Amino acid sequence: QVQLVESGGGLVQPGGSLRLSCAASGRTWSSYAMGWFRQAPGKEREFVAAISWSGGSSLLADSVKGRFTISRDNAKNSVYLQMNSLKPEDTAVYYCAAVRGSRWYVPQTASGMEYWGKGTLVTVSS
Repeated sequence: QVQLVESGGGLVQPGGSLRLSCAASGRTWSSYAMGWFRQAPGKEREFVAAISWSGGSSLLADSVKGRFTISRDNAKNSVYLQMNSLKPEDTAVYYCAAVRGSRWYVPQTASGMEYWGKGTLVTVSS
């Protein structure tokens, strides 16, 4: 069993930055690939970024490439999403999710994730 708790959301102006954190519990958390997904009002949940359990592989959605970075610290049971140059269209609830996988596995679909956090709201507005 893995429990995930997101933090770091809030209100930010366009062009600003936020860093989301996801704290995980569970003895085998370090063997889980992690992903960030987001869901805007009236829209489906979409993939944002993911990282393998080794940290050696990662993937970003085209819409956030060059602006967002995903990282993890297995010693701290945490995964992070650094978001820079935020745009109003980045406004959404951001969810952290986990799935077991091989050392280099990077998940890309919400349906494949095993565990989910409750989400943190990011609002980009002037």
